[in-house]
Amino acid sequence: MGRKGSPRSPQAEGGSRAASPPSPLWALPEELLLLICSYLDAQALGRLAQVCRRLRFLSSRDVLWRRIARGCLNSGFTQLGTDLAAGIPVKERVKVSQNWRHGRCRRETVLKWKCNLMPWMELDGEYLYLSQAENIQAYHLCAEGSGLERHPQAIFSGHQEDVCRFVLVNSHIVSGGGDGSVVLHKIHGSYSVKFSAHEQEVNCVDFQGGLIVSGSRDRTAKVWSLSAGRVGQCLHTVQTEDRVWSIAISPLLSSFVTGTACCGHISPLRIWDLESGQLLTCLGTDFHRGAGVLDVFYETPSLLLSCGYDTYIRYWDIRTSTRKCVQEWEEPHDSALYCIRSDKNHMIASGSSYYGVVRLWDKRQTRCLQSFHLSSPTSSPVYCLRFSTTHLYAALASALHVLDFTAS
Repeated sequence: MGRKGSPRSPQAEGGSRAASPPSPLWALPEELLLLICSYLDAQALGRLAQVCRRLRFLSSRDVLWRRIARGCLNSGFTQLGTDLAAGIPVKERVKVSQNWRHGRCRRETVLKWKCNLMPWMELDGEYLYLSQAENIQAYHLCAEGSGLERHPQAIFSGHQEDVCRFVLVNSHIVSGGGDGSVVLHKIHGSYSVKFSAHEQEVNCVDFQGGLIVSGSRDRTAKVWSLSAGRVGQCLHTVQTEDRVWSIAISPLLSSFVTGTACCGHISPLRIWDLESGQLLTCLGTDFHRGAGVLDVFYETPSLLLSCGYDTYIRYWDIRTSTRKCVQEWEEPHDSALYCIRSDKNHMIASGSSYYGVVRLWDKRQTRCLQSFHLSSPTSSPVYCLRFSTTHLYAALASALHVLDFTAS
């Protein structure tokens, strides 16, 4: 009989074969094991996870999947490596990313309304904010699945006519309406401010750093203060000489871009100094008459996406050239593009003007990656779309559709 604590003999284990010695792999420090595994691709990591529980745990570490995820579509990482979806395991995001690439999803119509509208929306954590006529309604997203709760948890009003567009920033909603006014709401509270902004409808607004910029059909863009004692005071009025359809403030808070209707011979895409209101630069040199810019989106202070009536998505890098975009993608069916959104890395989603067509694009490819037709037989533009790492929401004239990419 062996001493207490000594290894058991093969007979004591009930077998005749000697116990296998422990693998020298486990003698390595965890940092070295992770370094070795970092050379594996997604398929190899998946196979490694099937060996044993310890390797399953090791191969699921976020640090191993981060490099793979940065090359995937809509995995929550920007080009600079910033994680926009912290808290969700990176391995799971890589799996869902394959569904985005291959178009595997479950479609559902989650809201319908009787009269045709031009809705706009924003996503904020567990809530979806949707404009319907003169109100903005906050719907709670269901914990499981892709649906919304039946009734809105909050309604924000103040406009006398339809809300054209709104933005959600730092627990504030800023909206522009057909009545020419701009309304500021604080989401958690009763505080709201309304001021007359333009002579005609406010087609677009943005809000950053205590400043609001608004664009209107009256051919002006304006900068508004929200500082104490100066709320609603106009700081600058920019004469754009054309109707303003889209507007966005640069992440550096130094300038803003306007997208106009291109009814004349002026570039529809121009950048203005936020402090002085002076024109800084025009983007592009060859735009056809009527090729208005309907949506703009900053990825970084120097990278900008635009789309509109000329059926192209254009990617601008103002560090290299303001005369020509660095990349462009053409809508296959020659339809105007009403809205775009980017994951700030490889994926772009666009909404077309006919039959509720949503398209997914990979910037590394020239052709459209996936297409989804959400309205048939009635034709409707996709007025707005937003997406998370798992779901895409598209607002059409009479319904809100959702694509659930967690479905296998």
